[in-house]
Amino acid sequence: MGSGFLRRVFALIKKEFITTWKDPKSRSIIVFLPLMQLIIFANAATMEVKNIDMAVLDRDKSVESRELISRYESSPRFRHIYYMDTEVELQEKMDNQEVQIGMYINNDFSNSIKKQNPIEPATLLIIGDGRQTNSSAIATGYASQIIAEYSQEVTQRRGTAIDAIVRNWFNPNAEYQWYVLTIIVAMLSVVVTLILTALSVAREREMGTFDQLIVSPLSSFEILLGKTITPLVIAMGMACLMAAAVTGIFEVPFNGSFPMFMLSMFISLLSIVGVGLFISSIANTQQQAILYVMTFMMPSMLLSGFISPIEDMPEALQYFTYLNPIRFFMKLTRGIFLKGIGIEEVIVNLIPLILIAVLTLTLAAKTFKSKLE
Repeated sequence: MGSGFLRRVFALIKKEFITTWKDPKSRSIIVFLPLMQLIIFANAATMEVKNIDMAVLDRDKSVESRELISRYESSPRFRHIYYMDTEVELQEKMDNQEVQIGMYINNDFSNSIKKQNPIEPATLLIIGDGRQTNSSAIATGYASQIIAEYSQEVTQRRGTAIDAIVRNWFNPNAEYQWYVLTIIVAMLSVVVTLILTALSVAREREMGTFDQLIVSPLSSFEILLGKTITPLVIAMGMACLMAAAVTGIFEVPFNGSFPMFMLSMFISLLSIVGVGLFISSIANTQQQAILYVMTFMMPSMLLSGFISPIEDMPEALQYFTYLNPIRFFMKLTRGIFLKGIGIEEVIVNLIPLILIAVLTLTLAAKTFKSKLE
């Protein structure tokens, strides 16, 4: 192992550095994308739950109930307290995920306190959204803590404690596996779709068959259509297989409509196909395509509400999440599985997905056509 060996190795290392740095795509992947992900991670990835919205149905309307509610209004963890007049309004707020938790105060709340009976505590109901298992557990924990502090004061004055009863809607036993598995169905479907579409054109370039596509009688639209349908069909088949495994093996209830599930799956994956084809059209190699897929997936997962609630992100990032198809895809999958959401709520989430699909497919088509020309 002489000086010649070291010179050759050093020359090769130098060449690799120069080649990597001269390539604009590699340079942007190395420098810009990690910095972008760092900023998103720092703001979006938080295990803290704040800015909690709560719906309150106060049947008692007493001094004691108002004093308790004022504790939530002055708490920095709670953002908005919505006062409901009926159980139906409270249920709608929870159903539409406009609030994270609800609180029901019965009409005998103050009377129970005034009885000064240490054996029979005054009770109230805290309702958590079982579709968001982790954030719901933290939010109900904060709510219960405020009740516990108020209960200590009331006990000292009246001798009667206050007991908070916690119930989780849509997931009564707060099974975290239900939440995770329904999300995994969406996430793995996205990954399969992205990889298949992102590698399609890049693979053609590496194998040298891309030039054959250009000189073939196929138009750019026909080539793009062929590249779209195949991964879409495979991903939807895999999604159905995973959904069957989730319900059959893990016994997660499927409370929704299967046709609505398939429609949601089709439109959601169609928007992802556009992203994958755009990546494939700008990537020169399969390695570059995989790097772009990873670059897209990490911020998209963080901005989907899977790890941290969207409500706890900075306001600018909250608006940015409306461009993220995974956000709506996960909400639809979770809602159809665990809640059985109706056609109105499905349409509300499908509209942005349709717009994203049109945008991504149009962008992919234009990029793909310019590459062919």
